[in-house]
Amino acid sequence: MDYGQTAELLARIQFAFTVSFHFIFPAFSIGTASYLAVLNGLWLWTRDPAYLKLFEYWKTIFAVTFAMGVVSGIVMSYQFGTNWSVFSERAGAVIGPLMGYEVLTAFFLEAGFLGIMLFGRKRVGDGLHMAAVVVVAIGTLISATWILSVNSWMHTPAGFSIDPNGNFVPEDWWAIVFNPSFPYRLVHTVLAAFLTTAFAVGAVGAFHLLRDRSNRQARTMFSMAMWMAAIVTPIQIFAGDSQGLNTLEHQPAKIAAMEGHFETYESGAPLILFGIPNEAEGRVDYQVAIPKLGSLILTHSLDGRVEGLDAFPPEDRPPVTIPFFAFRIMVGIGFLMLGVGLWSLVARYRGTLYSSRLLHRAAIVMGPSGFVAVLAGWFTTEVGRQPFTVYGLLRTSDSISPIAAPAVGASLTAFVIVYFFVFGAGVFYLLRLMKRTPVVEEDHELDKGPIRTAGITPGPAQEEPIREGGMHAN
Repeated sequence: MDYGQTAELLARIQFAFTVSFHFIFPAFSIGTASYLAVLNGLWLWTRDPAYLKLFEYWKTIFAVTFAMGVVSGIVMSYQFGTNWSVFSERAGAVIGPLMGYEVLTAFFLEAGFLGIMLFGRKRVGDGLHMAAVVVVAIGTLISATWILSVNSWMHTPAGFSIDPNGNFVPEDWWAIVFNPSFPYRLVHTVLAAFLTTAFAVGAVGAFHLLRDRSNRQARTMFSMAMWMAAIVTPIQIFAGDSQGLNTLEHQPAKIAAMEGHFETYESGAPLILFGIPNEAEGRVDYQVAIPKLGSLILTHSLDGRVEGLDAFPPEDRPPVTIPFFAFRIMVGIGFLMLGVGLWSLVARYRGTLYSSRLLHRAAIVMGPSGFVAVLAGWFTTEVGRQPFTVYGLLRTSDSISPIAAPAVGASLTAFVIVYFFVFGAGVFYLLRLMKRTPVVEEDHELDKGPIRTAGITPGPAQEEPIREGGMHAN
């Protein structure tokens, strides 16, 4: 047994496991922070208590998600020193400052205003509280920007030189930060976060509509989520196509693996819809393909030339099976999202958005779809970059720490056990929070009195407390 390769494989599995657990929380908190900013803005503009109640409802969920993301991110970052010390040494001059900027410009921003957002409404006034909510939302987006800049540089390195010791030396920070794949990946990832949140919010709204279709707060969150699904999903599909063309330009071997193209097509590459990659034989078994459509998508020409894996040395080819299936999962979910969004538009036009139980059940089923699509996209991207950590320049096998396989295996086992218990409990608690019925407290107060239909809070004669103002805002 080659213990060096075993240690590398275990270290890669450990990083994939921890980063997968970590990213589902930022993917949700990025979208939720912006959603909270919209809700709070609508409350200040309209003074509609439904928006305030939804803000308070999702604020708690955001706080738990944000905390879990921070904790999982801290644990994940330690692996750069324990398992990937050679990579840290070689690329640290580029990677380190970018990650430091993320802490200085984003994490401090979020941490500094999070308390005001969560607890400061009655202490600082509406204006400053709204500013804090917006700053937290901006902070999550800035955090995503720096992290994606780091990761994108690893895929499309630019703005550096290599010293005699093989270390990457920064030469042009603008080129490093705005490397060729960064703008495309930033747009694609942020839109993915918004859609992840939209379908989670839509699922919660649909769940409560199935219990009570007259619940105004459930109606509001479901309507807002379906607008997001209908508007953003087509934009995301276009953004994903643009990123794919960028990847074809800079990482053609990854595209070949994603598409299942083991051989180069000089003209008219097919689009393989389904199949089972056979890496040993260099083909896709049981494939269902559409002739020439692959060339049309990748080159915008039916007769375009598309390189296959045979155009690259065997030692530089990425694995095929994981990118092949993960890519199809991501794309398939994207079109399902588009279908639900269009379905909601039809239901809205027909006046059945809040009464279509079939649509509500479909929205509940699609609730986790954003998380699955995000993870599938990351698996496609990161496995497709192999066998390199810095694409084309630093191999994964040359990036690992001099650490024994049993040590990596032991830490991986510990991570799996702790993560499933700790974060499993956290996810369970989040689901409990989402199960609560989102209602305005005043509605409950009115339900207690015999004259609730008049819209007036019962007075002392009915042994009910008098609300300030004496009237309920319907």
